[in-house]
Amino acid sequence: MPNTLEGLYAQAAEATRSGSRTFFFATRFFPPELARAAHAAYWFALYTRSLGRQAARPEIGRLDLDRWEDQVKRGLRGQLVRNPVLEVFLDATERHKIPHRFATDLIEGARMDLNRTSYQNFQDLRDYCYRTSGTMSVLMAHLIGYRGPAPEYMADLGLAMELTSILRTVGNALARGRIYLPLDEIEAFGYSEAELQQHKRNSAFRTLMGFQAERARSYYRRVAPGLDLLDRRGRFAVRVAYDLSVSTLSRIEASDFDVFQRRPNVPVVERYWITARSLAVPMTKRLWRSMSA
Repeated sequence: MPNTLEGLYAQAAEATRSGSRTFFFATRFFPPELARAAHAAYWFALYTRSLGRQAARPEIGRLDLDRWEDQVKRGLRGQLVRNPVLEVFLDATERHKIPHRFATDLIEGARMDLNRTSYQNFQDLRDYCYRTSGTMSVLMAHLIGYRGPAPEYMADLGLAMELTSILRTVGNALARGRIYLPLDEIEAFGYSEAELQQHKRNSAFRTLMGFQAERARSYYRRVAPGLDLLDRRGRFAVRVAYDLSVSTLSRIEASDFDVFQRRPNVPVVERYWITARSLAVPMTKRLWRSMSA
């Protein structure tokens, strides 16, 4: 049923499964309707990013993104569109009242990735991370429902996850002609772009990567209290994604930052163990509250 709405949602689920095992695994703990919308949003983000990353030349990527933005804006205004990614995203946007600004923010993030091959400092990198994973995380807060300043926490969660992904895929980024480690910090730690291109894992590299890992971990610590501000129907799934991402960061560190030839992953068995542990956290909190009452 490829041309039906159900068929499009099935394609979105498969694209999510292929694009991010962590995200897809976490969505298994959403109610079905939330999972469908999350897959649609992820497919939109993945497709948008691919327009820049897979373009034969930067000018072609810019043209493709301009055309895509025009099509997206027309769709958001209610005009008929003929693109499976956009059709299912528009359906999810309408059903769940997702603010339109997230779509354009994701497009802008793809433009940043297309137009820049490196980032001079962390502030520049932070802006890029927000336009990509940060935007997706805040979108998920709106999809799930929340109270208080949950979107601010979710923006930091997206930042932490993107920083983790950057550390995990250093070699892959180099192959695409990209350096996401801040250039001023590479220099400050006594490392060099030339050594990075040569895949040298010396003491300076390990110190540099350790600093980057601790920065990501500090954002995870900052985010943790905000998870309880999400609606109950989606909170556990986000907790699972959070714990899996922290575990991925730990595996990067445990590999001695062997990220040029490898991409450290959390094995399937460990994913389920982490899920069980994630489930135990709210149960323990409820038990403690009942004993303290």
